[in-house]
Amino acid sequence: MNQPVSFVSRVVEPLQRFLQLEAASGIVLLTTTVIALVWANSTWGASYAQLWHGPAHFWINDGLMTLFFLVVGLEIRREIHDGSLRTLRLAALPLVAAAGGVIAPALIYLALSRDPALTPGWAIPTATDIAFAVGVLAVLGKRVPANLRVLLLALAIIDDIVAILVIAFFYSDGIAVAGMLIAVGGIVGVLVFQKLKVASPWLYVLPGAVVWYGMWKAGIHPTLAGVALGLLTPVVHVERVEPVLHPWVAYGIMPLFALANAGVTFSGLSFGTEIETALTTAIIVALTIGKPLGIFVASFVAVKLNLSALPEGVDWKGVLLVGCLGGIGFTMSIFIANLAFPGASLLATAKFSVLVGSALAGVLGLTVGWLTRRA
Repeated sequence: MNQPVSFVSRVVEPLQRFLQLEAASGIVLLTTTVIALVWANSTWGASYAQLWHGPAHFWINDGLMTLFFLVVGLEIRREIHDGSLRTLRLAALPLVAAAGGVIAPALIYLALSRDPALTPGWAIPTATDIAFAVGVLAVLGKRVPANLRVLLLALAIIDDIVAILVIAFFYSDGIAVAGMLIAVGGIVGVLVFQKLKVASPWLYVLPGAVVWYGMWKAGIHPTLAGVALGLLTPVVHVERVEPVLHPWVAYGIMPLFALANAGVTFSGLSFGTEIETALTTAIIVALTIGKPLGIFVASFVAVKLNLSALPEGVDWKGVLLVGCLGGIGFTMSIFIANLAFPGASLLATAKFSVLVGSALAGVLGLTVGWLTRRA
């Protein structure tokens, strides 16, 4: 009898800690987003632009966010080993749902934004922000089945994997061979340390930095080094490292990212031009309609074709709720917007649209949750 209990504890307890931390992080993220918006549009708006649009912007978006992606990589590693992605049967539904939640909003975005200048932003509405989505779900309280939370988390994690692949393949300016060789050298260093059974996580900082520098030199977004290192981490170390890093990322790095990137100046926004109107419409509609439509339809088709099954306690109303919350893009959507429209005047419009679309998706999720879970 001890073995099943031990297995359940090993799987459920880390998941509960992760969900609780993400839910609390969502509140902090919301607070820092409001601060950024108020600061950028106040009489001290010039100081906001001067502080966050300089070197600090690079070190946050390309440096510190590497730790965010490292935690994502660690969580993916743990879920594949003994979590919601450990078998194809368990992963089938979130895999199919995530695919629908990426394809549908991307197609809707491209359909509504026909100008070639807007094409690079097609991936902006395909992402899901785990912290905000879990935070909104937490507001609904105990009326939400545990398996529905797991489904949302698994879908959001797969969404992150897709976003990582999208950044690597579509938002990298070619690949420099010399940089890739440096990155591979850093990865070899990590593997050698593991072979030598080096236990201290701090000693892995040096080869990790080499991987980051190599990817930066190669033209690949350097934050992806965090994902690579997370996936390479042995599970026994994941259980030690993730609980230490996650609070720093959730309460420090992600709010700092929001503070540096969410400060859209309203006076600088202009929706009078056709291209800006098209961008705003495409992102908001793709997030609020495309995401839930894609997730729900893909899940429905997969279950009807017997490719997957609904988890115990989850009904189609719950799947619709997950789809609505999937439209909360925020962190990753803003991150991709920075890559899609670097330094362009469209960037402010894209960020504003992400904020509005994510807020509407959150309100829609709460409404659906209260209406369907009231009983």
